[in-house]
Amino acid sequence: MQPHRLTREDARRVAIGAQLLSAARPAGIVETVYGLTVVNIEPTAAIMPSADHILWSRLGWPYASADLQRAFEVERDLFEWGGFYRVMSDLPLLRHEMSARPAYAEAREWLAANARFRRDVRDRLRAEGPLHAAEVPDTAQVPWRSTGWTNNRNASQMLEILVTTGEVAVSARDAKGRLFDLAERVYPDDLPDVSAQDAARERSERRLAAFGIARPKGIRQPFEPVDVGTVGETAVVEGVEGEWRVDASALGLLDSFAPRTALVSPFDRLVFDRDRLRDLFGFEYLLEMYKPAAKRRWGYFALPILHGDRFVGKLDAKADRKAGVLRVAAIHEDLPFGATVAADVDAEIRALAQWLGLEVTGLADG
Repeated sequence: MQPHRLTREDARRVAIGAQLLSAARPAGIVETVYGLTVVNIEPTAAIMPSADHILWSRLGWPYASADLQRAFEVERDLFEWGGFYRVMSDLPLLRHEMSARPAYAEAREWLAANARFRRDVRDRLRAEGPLHAAEVPDTAQVPWRSTGWTNNRNASQMLEILVTTGEVAVSARDAKGRLFDLAERVYPDDLPDVSAQDAARERSERRLAAFGIARPKGIRQPFEPVDVGTVGETAVVEGVEGEWRVDASALGLLDSFAPRTALVSPFDRLVFDRDRLRDLFGFEYLLEMYKPAAKRRWGYFALPILHGDRFVGKLDAKADRKAGVLRVAAIHEDLPFGATVAADVDAEIRALAQWLGLEVTGLADG
């Protein structure tokens, strides 16, 4: 079969449509998470937490944070693993990966050396869970060593590892953070068994459906890859070197693509793979929150601005909830906006502020 030959515009539109960022909005939270495969849970909230931002950018005004909390904590339609929300029906696809965790020898050795501590944690959760990490006694025989903030944080590190192995699950979140419980009290016990080979293939197929178009191979990621292997069909993109894989059903999105403007989270999967972002969109982006202020070009938490099938700039803004305002420091134009684009971007900023319950400052008439 000859490869599909796509223009960059075609490839961008396939990617945007697959990521549910065209004018045709999804119907609800679970449908959206299923379509995206994963939703990042990074809690940094310069504007709002990433999960809220990602879902709001798809659903718009019908979205409410309380609905996400209910889907996760009450209805159990969603679960948390690897820093992402996922639909519960995808849990069987992760069972084999969970059983192979921890992935690194250091963590495996630490877990083996703390067999009694592991039992203590499970017993405490069984008796008193759900619990915050701070409520779980540290009875480690061997402390966790790290040059980072996790050094000697033994209870939290044990819980993190046991979540990855599927023994413990995140049951809920509150103002103090995550609440942990035994997985058997969070995950359903009637999910089907899926072989390791079938699970790996289905995960790749689901990932390609969410991306629309992706590379067969990519930079290794710890919990959710950005490449798709051999699933889908071969494609070449005009002016871009190398092979792509495309979801054949996503090609149908080209006939119905309807553009809109969106302020995208820095943790959005549409911008997560910087190489893909550069190849298909010609867009340079870097989250600069970890850079010294003097070295930032676009701002602490600049939001990529999507207009139609192009990223046209970055919004440098911050939600000041105490003052009740969304402060716009700058709008960086990668492509000259023109009157129509400027008006659409202005309207989207105001819609975001209104949804957040904030007034806008820093716009021309704001």
